[in-house]
Amino acid sequence: MKSLKSILSTGTAIAATAVLSAGLVFAGTAAADSRGHGHGNGNGNKPTTADSIYLDEIKDYGVCRGTDAACYNEWGNGWKEGEPKRILIWSRTAGPRHAHLGTPLGPGLNPPLNADNVAQASLKAWAAERGIQADYTEDLASFSRLNSYQAVVFLGSNRDTLDDPAQTNLMQYVRGGGGFVGVHNAFGAEYHWEWYEGLLGGANFYDHAPNRPGTIETINKKDVSTNFMPRKWGFTDEWYNLVPYPSYVNVLLEVDPKTSLNGRATGHPGHGEQHAVSWCQYYDGGKSWLTTLGHDVAVWTDAPIAGDDLFKEHLMSGLESAMGIKPFCAV
Repeated sequence: MKSLKSILSTGTAIAATAVLSAGLVFAGTAAADSRGHGHGNGNGNKPTTADSIYLDEIKDYGVCRGTDAACYNEWGNGWKEGEPKRILIWSRTAGPRHAHLGTPLGPGLNPPLNADNVAQASLKAWAAERGIQADYTEDLASFSRLNSYQAVVFLGSNRDTLDDPAQTNLMQYVRGGGGFVGVHNAFGAEYHWEWYEGLLGGANFYDHAPNRPGTIETINKKDVSTNFMPRKWGFTDEWYNLVPYPSYVNVLLEVDPKTSLNGRATGHPGHGEQHAVSWCQYYDGGKSWLTTLGHDVAVWTDAPIAGDDLFKEHLMSGLESAMGIKPFCAV
């Protein structure tokens, strides 16, 4: 069986959609329905059932997911012409807190920002430049009424960042056609909630080597979040290693093997030839745009760092696509 990584090595976007539940077969006419063709990623064009798919290290999340817009529910949570553009930034951490998030925020919606809350402040300002109103909070009591936003941004929010009611709110919001944007340590959250792992593209954070300069390769030049990028560009980050590795997604950016293979004697060695750092997918009715980038404080400030303008445009165009303002997840 052809592995996910060997398929990704072609450098093409993945055009598969998985609708995985016990007993369903994805091959030939059995898969030729409005939910996608079920091949091209993970099964090597061979018949696949929910039982056998585990042989390729791909989990069954029991939802419609992939790059086929048939998985999207137009139930009112995406942006429509004439509507105010609104997002919610969620940066609550229940584990180690990245420096770019700064001091934990006070209670309520839109509490005063501290001088070290640079990621929240920058994302809010970048959104305002595009006519998007950004609310922000780390208060579980304020993680509600999500249907008033076209996207929810998990900005470095990690570990058990949500309680049970908040998990339900997020799940129902996405199922209603909401946009989700996960940034950096949004990987590393909700390890015990498989639905969230699927929302991340069937992936999650395992470990990383030290923050260091590297080379990003633009894999998909068709998407609005990448069509302005050179084929290769420099950036500094932690280069997250992922277990599981993303599946049934449209890979946008990777790092080159020299950056990926970190040479450590212990820990994950890196993904080598196919080390994805940004991707997108439709998931359980919603849109999910994801990047492991964004660690360095400098990318959130005016401090000079290679690739910061590309990162900003990448993130903001990806956000607008998840909201429904721009085309989403072009393959």
